Amino acid sequence: MTTPDEGAPLAEAFECRFDFQPGWIDLTLREGTKAEAKALATQVVNSLNPLGLEIEKSAVFDDMVERAVDLNDDAPTLAAAYYTESGEALAGLVVDSYGDEGVERPTREEVQPLLLEWENAEVAGDPQITYLELPTGPAVRVQSVLKVKRMFGLGRKLTEFVRYAVFPPGMKSLVVVTVTWEAIARTEEITALADEAIQTMGLTPLAAGSTEPVADGDTE
Repeated sequence: MTTPDEGAPLAEAFECRFDFQPGWIDLTLREGTKAEAKALATQVVNSLNPLGLEIEKSAVFDDMVERAVDLNDDAPTLAAAYYTESGEALAGLVVDSYGDEGVERPTREEVQPLLLEWENAEVAGDPQITYLELPTGPAVRVQSVLKVKRMFGLGRKLTEFVRYAVFPPGMKSLVVVTVTWEAIARTEEITALADEAIQTMGLTPLAAGSTEPVADGDTE
């Protein structure tokens, strides 16, 4: 999703959390460094059941490090990936927020075409578009196949995605959750995981300069 470059950024702090089902791994990096990704991957991989793995632990570790760095490339609010018990990574998830100071938040109708915009890919076919009412607020959901440009522009590969643009009451920002995957044959399974995860998302505004939730009755 691309956004206009003009306008002052909306510095609206909030806590984002999921009650993830088993398999989802929180890969959010606070500093975004490879060293931080390695420390996180070491902790996660050491907790895996070696009897269930069908690939080497070292391969899971390498994938998790690379995936964590990639998912945190644009400093999202939250990043996660889904891994099967065998150690295979199926999907990545990122949460971002958008908003400009003094600019009214767009409507679901206005946001809908923006959700289909990608910097290095183009939508293939007709996207599926649904309007939802989530626990965190009204939302628009889009799903489609992407043709993603390969490195050096040498051909394209197919990837699928689902995006949820959420309009949380009591917040000015637009919160966008994006789930992507390459295992097209497992789309039904992955979309079910994504749809289940988004139902558990919680958003809590934070007081300016604080990590504590805004108390009822407080003002900005």
